[in-house]
Amino acid sequence: MGTGYAVIDVETTGLSPGRHHRVVEVAVVLTDARGRVTDEWCTLVNPERDLGPQHIHGVSAAEARTAPRFADIAGQVVRLLAGRVLVGHNVSFDARFLEAEFARLDVELLMTRMPALCTMRLAEAFLTTAGRSLAACCEAAGIEAGTAHSALHDARATAGLLARYLDLADVAAEVVREAAGWPWPELPCVDVRTVARGQASPPEQHFLARLVGLLPRVARPKADEYLAVLDLALVDRHVSRAEQDELLETARDLGLGLPEVLALHRAYLADLADAAWADHVVTDAEAADLRLVASLLGVDGGEVGVLLEPGGRVRLAAGDGVVFTGQTREPRDVLEARATAAGLVVVPGVSKRRTRVVVAADPDTMSGKAAKARAFGIPVVSEQSFAGLLSGFTPPG
Repeated sequence: MGTGYAVIDVETTGLSPGRHHRVVEVAVVLTDARGRVTDEWCTLVNPERDLGPQHIHGVSAAEARTAPRFADIAGQVVRLLAGRVLVGHNVSFDARFLEAEFARLDVELLMTRMPALCTMRLAEAFLTTAGRSLAACCEAAGIEAGTAHSALHDARATAGLLARYLDLADVAAEVVREAAGWPWPELPCVDVRTVARGQASPPEQHFLARLVGLLPRVARPKADEYLAVLDLALVDRHVSRAEQDELLETARDLGLGLPEVLALHRAYLADLADAAWADHVVTDAEAADLRLVASLLGVDGGEVGVLLEPGGRVRLAAGDGVVFTGQTREPRDVLEARATAAGLVVVPGVSKRRTRVVVAADPDTMSGKAAKARAFGIPVVSEQSFAGLLSGFTPPG
């Protein structure tokens, strides 16, 4: 159990834990009694649901899906906070979300009642000309704010404000004494790999490189099964991390090694070339699409000049069902109106019979709708890709 202050900040999928919103990133900056930083800790968190306003917090599903769940880090969070005064900028927001996360684990931890300091409220006494936002308070105090809506940067900035307040006055003597005696539960603290922003998506080899160690197949491959998965992965001309994993898993299940998979990819490109040449003309757009698909599939760019093929992208037809999931950049009602105007049918839930495509803010989303779509073999595409699909679609009438 430590002493001093624990400055906390969380990024979340929404504004209310009561509406099933979850923590997607948590940071803790530890300071001594004078507010001097002694340690810091931060990780992304897999919320086991869609990520909400990604354009605000900037966390991608590809990052979050590899991060620990809150259940995995709960013991570590308790170890960091126990015995310390909680500090946050609008600390009640962070405390409510952490309290809700512990409640999901059947751990009663009344963080909203704990001894705490709020740098936003203290600004009324020490930064009388500042607004209430963290950025405004940091500007008034001459503190570097860092990147907004990054839990670690926000926690560091808040720790800077705390140190400034402590330099000016003793603002927490009674709160420190109360925090030292506050009861905390005993939770197992396991060694879990934390995931930082950008850590889950470093520059890496082409995903097919993970097949190199697979032994050559011993039976005839069921090529159609692999190509069917490939069709779905390429529907929006983006092979997401989830789709990469599905392709690799399918290849392994079918006993396909790297040479067999590359041969299938070349054949796939050749089939697309045949479709492009069906009208005896290969347009610039078709050639560009071929180059994109070839790069996604790990095929040498020199082969593109020979094939000059378009992309066999999935076509939408009037009456096809479309499902939207997650908090998209464009308002949901605008996207639904476009789909309806194009003759598509907007449906609330994923159905194997009625749903043609699922549109998400992030194709790697972990929402329940996306998970169900993948189980049914229904493509999950981004809203930008959906706009592209609509661009070549002629509305009925």
